[in-house]
Parts: sequence; C-alpha cells; structure tokens
Amino acid sequence: MKRITMMAALLLAACVPEKDPRFLGPPIPAPGADACGAAELQDMVGQDRRVLQTIRFAVPVRIIEPGTAITQDFSAQRLNIYIGGGGVIESISCG
Repeated sequence: MKRITMMAALLLAACVPEKDPRFLGPPIPAPGADACGAAELQDMVGQDRRVLQTIRFAVPVRIIEPGTAITQDFSAQRLNIYIGGGGVIESISCG
C-alpha cells in the first residue's frame, strides 16, 4: 500500500511544470539595459552632491563616497551614484 502511495505521488509530481511563468518574478533586463534610469541622469555628473537632496528617486539609490565599503551584489534596478573627493558627482550607473 505504501509503495502504491509513493508511486502515485511521484507520478503526480512529474506532471507539475518545472517553471510556472506566473512565479518567475519581474523580468531581468538584458545586460547593458538601463533598468535604473541612469542614462537620463547623466547631466548631474560634475554637479555638487547637494543637488541629490532635491530629487526623489523611484528606484533604490546607493551613494558611494571615497572609502565607502559597498557590497558586490548586482541589482539592475539600483542606481549607484559615485561621489568624488570634493563632493562632486563623478559617475552614475546601474548596479
């Protein structure tokens, strides 16, 4: 009886699709895609960091100053803003 129950469970498990498209989560952008919107913010490069206080961002933002320890995880939707030694925005990218 146990064998039949186990066999039935295994057969039913084989009928379940490996990846259900409803549970795959948000689409992952292709490499090089501007998922965080960094391209439209490039005009801020060269400006003083105080300009950031006037902006509300729709994506997570990480402000990186010289000597700041950061994680190495990649998030295409996260905006990275690199600040130079003089408090000037040096670069903006996704990651």
